[in-house]
Amino acid sequence: MLQHALLAHDVVRHLGGRRVLDGVGLTAAPGHRIGLIGENGAGKSTLLRVLAGVDEPDAGSVTRPADLGFLHQEMPFEAGTTVAAVLDDALREAREDLAELDRLGARLAHVPESAPGHAELLDAYGRRLEQAQYRESWDADRRASLVLDGLGLGALGHDRALGSLSGGQRGRLALAALLVRRPSALLLDEPTNHLDDGAAAFLEERLRELPGTVVLASHDRAFLDAVCTDLVDLDPAVDGPVRYGGGYSAYLGERRAERERWERRHAEEQQELALLRQSAGVTAHRVAPDRGPRDNEKMGYGHRAGRVQSQVSRRVRNAGRRLAELERTRVPEPPRPLRFAVRALAADVGAPVPGAGAPAADVEVPVADAGEAPRPLVSLRDVRVPGRLVLDALEVASTDRLLVTGGNGTGKSTLLAVLAGHLAAEGTVRRRPGLTVGLLTQDTVFDRPDRTVRDTYRLALGAARAEEVPLGSLGLLNPADLDKPVDRLSVGQRRRLALALLVADPPGLLLLDEPTNHLSPRLCDELEEALGTGPGAIVLASHDRWLRRRWQGRELRLGPAGSTRYCTSAQSPVSMVM
Repeated sequence: MLQHALLAHDVVRHLGGRRVLDGVGLTAAPGHRIGLIGENGAGKSTLLRVLAGVDEPDAGSVTRPADLGFLHQEMPFEAGTTVAAVLDDALREAREDLAELDRLGARLAHVPESAPGHAELLDAYGRRLEQAQYRESWDADRRASLVLDGLGLGALGHDRALGSLSGGQRGRLALAALLVRRPSALLLDEPTNHLDDGAAAFLEERLRELPGTVVLASHDRAFLDAVCTDLVDLDPAVDGPVRYGGGYSAYLGERRAERERWERRHAEEQQELALLRQSAGVTAHRVAPDRGPRDNEKMGYGHRAGRVQSQVSRRVRNAGRRLAELERTRVPEPPRPLRFAVRALAADVGAPVPGAGAPAADVEVPVADAGEAPRPLVSLRDVRVPGRLVLDALEVASTDRLLVTGGNGTGKSTLLAVLAGHLAAEGTVRRRPGLTVGLLTQDTVFDRPDRTVRDTYRLALGAARAEEVPLGSLGLLNPADLDKPVDRLSVGQRRRLALALLVADPPGLLLLDEPTNHLSPRLCDELEEALGTGPGAIVLASHDRWLRRRWQGRELRLGPAGSTRYCTSAQSPVSMVM
């Protein structure tokens, strides 16, 4: 039967002279949905390609079902292929099942049970029937319609050529084709890319219903939690990749417990090291060759001196041996989680707001008049960016935490650009004098991409600040990348560098546009925790479902142009935002 395990044994794969997979093993049995997680470059996509047979391993072996399905980055069809042709290909196996059952059924009807070959025909019919039941072949056409609707493709004309579709539409169509096929093993690389909340929830439900094997790579923590029965962390570890049972919540719990054990072992060892150093130092002093007898030792000093000194010398040697052993095998200090550097913000005095110049309506507001409460950092009134944003009122306080949500095209990035002073808007924008603003955009551009990462960081912050907060201590970039020119970094690496500059020198108003894009789940968790305790005000725009569900501050939801916007808050009253 098709429904058997997907197995990888001691898989090794080199790319660009680097060993990306080093003896990786994986057993994915039917009913298991395994998520691959880890830093960018840890080998998630590489492992999927090797499992799928797209790439051959340099060593090791893979056993896979014959009908395995793999979500490619690009669809394996020509640009002129129609949507109908893609769906026909997805339905081909189910239609073959039904046609073969009809053929075998017709032959069985005309072959007596006692005739030679009847048993073979009956066995073939049984195998095909089991396969058709597994694929739910009788329901395939209805399933195709449901899947297209669920992934937001219901209105897509079946006569459309693939070349006329957007990248997101092609990705969703490729995913739909695999869900229609129902292969016994399914490999998915970032399957929630290009999916809105509804489509992602639909995909989660469909995958949980599959009886076969699913192996997926994803940065989507909500998706990993909803779908996976196991997680495999591909980040380097002493004993290789670590497999955790359960979804993302269970993984987080186990990682927290591991961290606590690590911190406890390190603290206990540091305490023992301190005691041993003290013991060795004090004891060595007691046997120092030039130390004479104390007054209370003079009676009988010569009689006992040799014996006492021998005992104390033995203690020194024992303490020294134990100290040397601990120094040699010491538990490394747990890496510090990502945190915003602390800097006295005073009244948010610093460099002026960067950008393309403030509009005429952009005015400064004093911190506060005598006896008044501090005024907001930024205040917007009747702000309009034609075709992009309509906002009647918004205020951002000095310690605000504001999450901006909404569908694509609702103005989230536009609002951040207006708050930063990068985009002129109609209406009134008021800022506190001397307010420092930092904006993390989705498309990060550096003025001197020919400079190295290390030099860019040092020159942007100043030598003293860069030394106080070393780039390597933040854990955002691989040490091997620090001496590369910025223009050799990936889009994700450039965003990490831009984020590092904001973390090392946080402004009074921090604006983040999709900050969890291109970050590993671990770094996303650390960033979220850092946002809660970071200095100054933070305004963040995000599609990240995990982040949005756990957000503790205010939320501003933007709808389509012209519709009502509203602001909810766990901490403050509803603001008048239209």
